[in-house]
Amino acid sequence: MLQNAQQKSADVAEPLLSLTNLTFAVEGRTLLHPLTLELAAGRSIALIGHNGSGKSTLLKLIGRQQAPTGGVVEFEGKRLSAWGNRDFARRLAYLPQRTPAAPGMLVRELVALGRYPWHGALGRFGETDRKKVEEAIELTGIGPFADRLVDNLSGGERQRVWLAMLVAQDASCLLLDEPISALDIGHQLEVLSLAQDLCRNKGISIITVLHDINMAARFCDEIVALRAGRLIAHGTPEEIMTTEELARIYEVQMDIIRQPGSGRLVAMAQ
Repeated sequence: MLQNAQQKSADVAEPLLSLTNLTFAVEGRTLLHPLTLELAAGRSIALIGHNGSGKSTLLKLIGRQQAPTGGVVEFEGKRLSAWGNRDFARRLAYLPQRTPAAPGMLVRELVALGRYPWHGALGRFGETDRKKVEEAIELTGIGPFADRLVDNLSGGERQRVWLAMLVAQDASCLLLDEPISALDIGHQLEVLSLAQDLCRNKGISIITVLHDINMAARFCDEIVALRAGRLIAHGTPEEIMTTEELARIYEVQMDIIRQPGSGRLVAMAQ
């Protein structure tokens, strides 16, 4: 029995992220109350909740865009504070809500910026870097406009280019803060399908802030729900997509239907 227990323990993978009593406050306001959570590697995870629920704050804390007021975040078994900047950038990539303009920059040049953590400011852009850039362009399907100016692209095309830059960065974890908020429905589906493919085909862990519970249930393996800065639910789409859970999360009564054919669960406000 001891041998079986030891084997079972050895088979348990280290979580991608471990959050312990993580908090964040600013100007006397607590935006994130003590939060303890573990997230597994190789999963597509949605952060959902009302505006002001703490979703983007949590993502920024994980991505070292902000420092927590209290608590601990461990990434791949090591505290965030123990990671060097370059090593951290090689493992985790963050896409903000509002991406900056890229005046005069070609798509291929922007994607190549993803290789910066690997060669640095004075390093040589080598054959490995070129291969990673070409792979990212191919995986994200942006080849047809790789030699166009970034600022001349549509919103959906630009978002795919920024995702390609993150793929070229070769990180094991991507943090996406509302990547579809300014896109029409067609481009929303396109971007989230791309993220899902990257997770399933390359084993990249992806954590995405989303407003639409139906998009989260359709494209993500897990859903983490926040309300007023507190963790209120964490589970699979099947576990979260119930009238009771959604009422707790959104304080709105919703009907749940299962689409014929696809079998997908869809929530509709009553």
